[in-house]
Amino acid sequence: MEKAWLDGLAAVVAEAGRLVEDIARQGFDTQFKNPDERRDPVTTADLACDAFLKERLLALLPEAGWLSEETKDRPDRLTKRWVWIVDPIDGTREFVRRIPEYAVSVALARDGEPVAGAVVNPATGDRFLGAVGVGAWRNGKPITCSRDRGERLIILGSRSEMNRGEFEPFADVLDVRAVGSIAYKLALVAAGEADGTFSLGPKHEWDIAAGVALVLAAGGQVHDGAGLPFRFNRPNTLTHGILAATREAHADLALLLERHAPRRA
Repeated sequence: MEKAWLDGLAAVVAEAGRLVEDIARQGFDTQFKNPDERRDPVTTADLACDAFLKERLLALLPEAGWLSEETKDRPDRLTKRWVWIVDPIDGTREFVRRIPEYAVSVALARDGEPVAGAVVNPATGDRFLGAVGVGAWRNGKPITCSRDRGERLIILGSRSEMNRGEFEPFADVLDVRAVGSIAYKLALVAAGEADGTFSLGPKHEWDIAAGVALVLAAGGQVHDGAGLPFRFNRPNTLTHGILAATREAHADLALLLERHAPRRA
């Protein structure tokens, strides 16, 4: 994959991030996908960014299929060798609350395998780009998924999962720090800002595909809850668990999860 093409992808996602922040400054409307429970917010910024990305990304690679959280799914994507996997704002709850931990997340998969990923934090301007087998960059500078280990592994976790007590079994062995968007968490791990991140619950492909590509591109380790590599563009977009870690921490973190994570039927 040519770097010039990757730079074109990065430019599109960076522009999408600026669009999100422009809408945030102007004001936006919020609705809920589950109105009775007021869960899963979706804003006018999500929808505008989704439309922008669909137009620009399909122009960049017209033969690709399209899978996005904010677009009605079409089964013809399953016939495509290439597919864009998009979350226009991953971490909409943080966006609504103006917590600067949300991200525009774009991945490209080929034959089910992650090929490239771009993640931008619109609030901070932090930009991540990677292509598996080519390399990964943060704000234009090369990154590797590697860091010196401290006495306790630093793990990035979601606030909701922390509030539910899902990290309590690891309290004595891990230093867990809250970050919103899973895409942003994965990007930070790819850049060596933490030893890893994991989630025991299901995630949709659009939540994690770009971050998975970034971690792999940066030389880290990532797999699902069963220890298997991710395959994307499936009929059922839900995946089951994720563990991403630096090469130094992966083996120990995987062992901790095996020992301490609650058993699931």
